[in-house]
Amino acid sequence: MERLGTGIGWRPEIADAVERMPGIDWVEVVAENICPGHLPDSLRRLRERGVTVVPHGVSLGLGGAERPDEDRLAALAERVTALGSPLVTEHIAFVRAGGALTASPRLEAGHLLPVPRTRDALDVLCENVRIAQDALPVPLAVENIAALISWPAEEMTEGQFLYELADRTGVRLLIDVANLHTNHVNRGEDPAKALAELPLEAIAYVHAAGGFARDGVWHDSHAHPVPQPVLDILTDLASRVRPPGVLLERDENFPEPAELRSELASIREALKAGAELLRSGTSEPAGAASGPRDHETGAAEATRGAFGLPHPGDTGAARQRVGLAQAALLSALVAGTPVPEGFDRVRLGVQARALAAKRADVVAKVAPELPVILGPEYRPAFLGYAQTHPMTGGYRRDALTFAEHLLAAGRPGDGAVRWELRQWWLDRSGPAPRSGRSVHRLARATRRVLLRR
Repeated sequence: MERLGTGIGWRPEIADAVERMPGIDWVEVVAENICPGHLPDSLRRLRERGVTVVPHGVSLGLGGAERPDEDRLAALAERVTALGSPLVTEHIAFVRAGGALTASPRLEAGHLLPVPRTRDALDVLCENVRIAQDALPVPLAVENIAALISWPAEEMTEGQFLYELADRTGVRLLIDVANLHTNHVNRGEDPAKALAELPLEAIAYVHAAGGFARDGVWHDSHAHPVPQPVLDILTDLASRVRPPGVLLERDENFPEPAELRSELASIREALKAGAELLRSGTSEPAGAASGPRDHETGAAEATRGAFGLPHPGDTGAARQRVGLAQAALLSALVAGTPVPEGFDRVRLGVQARALAAKRADVVAKVAPELPVILGPEYRPAFLGYAQTHPMTGGYRRDALTFAEHLLAAGRPGDGAVRWELRQWWLDRSGPAPRSGRSVHRLARATRRVLLRR
């Protein structure tokens, strides 16, 4: 595996700082946020300097019940080619559910949700990963995700699940140590046990990020400094294997460049401490847990044969079972339907509120005019809308639907604000493009000013 070194997540808000930051060997970019034909100047300059750029997908939904969408795969492959990347990464998660497979409305989570660690879900995930591998021009690595909720009646630990996935597909692993910490706090899972069960030789690189505690759970925000427990897990990982690369993730609430450099220095120190333990021979050797795991896998295959359960590759029935389960969970989270049996109702409530809050934040980013037009009313109005209007398309469609919802209800109460919201909506969804001539733009701007007075 190519050695990447120390990297940072490239985001437009910190592009200049990243370019000037010493010791950055590579960067990772959210694949869906770039256009292959119009790469940001900052990324082009980094590439010209020899800095590796890795696209990181967030919307493929490899853990979903349906096969990966061909158009999404083609778009991801196009970004790989445009960036000249040596690999591409995605998540072990589902992001949408419903549709023809389950004869129910299609719903979008707008977030990465955990797949159940069951044989059905593993069979579906393995087939989806193989489909993606065949469609992508470079090796694929998949990331373990953070979760607020646990599926009932899971059949494997996270380490066992990831081991079998890598063993059956040859896929590389992107291990997020912050997500291991999140799952430790929220689900009581032991990070050291997960690391001991992983196929460490399959690791492509590692993520480190920050979060915060609220409502009795840990939120993986990517908007706070990397805490010491996450650095401790990184040291544990580095004491078992030398990771090919480590990357600092930060998605919002960006600090000054000096603070980012300090976080990178802490990451390097954690890696150094782990490497010293590895050299001294005091850590558990890689692959130490493989023996019992092989026995468990063989027993599971024998059980399949005895009860006529589908073997890997026979995923039709498994897809439907997984699809029904995921649709029921997502509907409870975003549409207010009953909580499926076996789930923690309180924890699902926390997750539902987190999903609605994220929708409000992302819509404000993709349609920044809405918070300006609506002012302080934006957030409570959107959260109220989200309670009864699940997201069925992307965030841009969500923004338009939100505006339509307000206008249909005669809101906002201020006529001038309502008029401005209507003009915004017409500019983006009217039956014909509005005139872009300067005289017409000036007339519309003048009218907005007069109405505000």
